Amino acid sequence: MRKKTVEEYIETIDALERREGRAQTGMIAQEIAVRPPSVTEMLRKLEKGGLIEYKSYSGAILTPTGRRMACDLQKKHRIVASFLEMLGVDHDIAEADACQIEHHVSSETAERLRLFVEYLRNSPPGRGCTEHFERYCRERER
Repeated sequence: MRKKTVEEYIETIDALERREGRAQTGMIAQEIAVRPPSVTEMLRKLEKGGLIEYKSYSGAILTPTGRRMACDLQKKHRIVASFLEMLGVDHDIAEADACQIEHHVSSETAERLRLFVEYLRNSPPGRGCTEHFERYCRERER
């Protein structure tokens, strides 16, 4: 199983579970634009991997391990999106890019990036750095 594919399923199941109480095969298929038989096959693999509990016709729910993975992915997404927005990337573009990048960033890199974003936001030198960068970008646009 490809890591990115697994993570996309976990994110989709998490969102559907929060919204609907359970992630049914048809709902997942519609969300990620794949055929229901492919979803069923993947759900069985995720269940074998201990990430979900799956019952035919009822759907899937995340196990504690799956929930931790979903939470970690959400954190990575927020960190990457925040960093991109600090660089001046439009919110919608930052969100779309974060959806792609989050699957390729290690936990160690994400944590370091989180600390850097925190530094830029909360320390006088960091805030000065972002202000200088914004000014630099405006001058380059002229």
